[in-house]
Amino acid sequence: MTNRLRIWLNASGIGLLSPLAIVLLLAFIAPVLIMFPTSLHPYTPGVGIGEGWTLENYVEIFSDSYYHEVILRSLGMAFSVMIFTIIIGCPLAYFLARMQSRARNWLVLLVIFPLLLNLVVRSFGWIALLSKHGLINDVLLSIGMIDEPLKLIFNLTGLIIGMTHIFLPFMVLLVMGSIQNIPVDLEEAAAVLGSNRTRVFFSIILPLSIPGLLSGSILVFILSISALVTPRLLGGPTYKVISTLIYDEFMQLLNWPAGSALAFVLTLIVLVVIWATGRFSKRWMAHLT
Repeated sequence: MTNRLRIWLNASGIGLLSPLAIVLLLAFIAPVLIMFPTSLHPYTPGVGIGEGWTLENYVEIFSDSYYHEVILRSLGMAFSVMIFTIIIGCPLAYFLARMQSRARNWLVLLVIFPLLLNLVVRSFGWIALLSKHGLINDVLLSIGMIDEPLKLIFNLTGLIIGMTHIFLPFMVLLVMGSIQNIPVDLEEAAAVLGSNRTRVFFSIILPLSIPGLLSGSILVFILSISALVTPRLLGGPTYKVISTLIYDEFMQLLNWPAGSALAFVLTLIVLVVIWATGRFSKRWMAHLT
């Protein structure tokens, strides 16, 4: 019976997936489930996690306008970063995917180079560029384009700029992989029929690269809405998003029940976005076939 079970597991693929499933369960799912009971306890100031069970933490999140503002700000930031990485990353991915020069490998390395640097270093680099007396404001002041320094940091603008740069390589790599799987013959046939490169890109390349585009969008969205270091540094201590609010609840206020509830709300938001994107991807692929 044991041999039959082993053969069935290997034949069905479950045996191959079981090590990954165990790692996923222990490293990701189990810690989240362990926190769930904590989110259902009250918080007693000066004492910590109180006795009994309550839904007060969740009720406060869904009824308090402050939490609504933070969640909407976080969603706006994540979607904005996703849109900007799409706008910048898709043409760049197409250029790199169709490039035949030897310089292509160096350009790809240049795109992924930010991933080789520490996240804190990259964030401080943007602080040096975007601050009141940073390089960008100094250059704009020196050439007379502005009369006073622009506020490019500790707000949504600085966050979007910094996080777009940080997460752009993920979008480029995933979209470039999809474009490389598109036969060049399709572009050549369209060119013979009189289509220019812009029309070919939007009518052929972009629709066929939707799977990579959706994967990159999901990844960038998840990384953006759950990022902590960059929002903390570029947003400052007063500009809150949901990830920094969770950190403050756990580490500064020591309100673990509220922090756990916020973490579950963030997890729910991410799961809803992944589910909606998956449904859209299935419908799109069915439409293409």
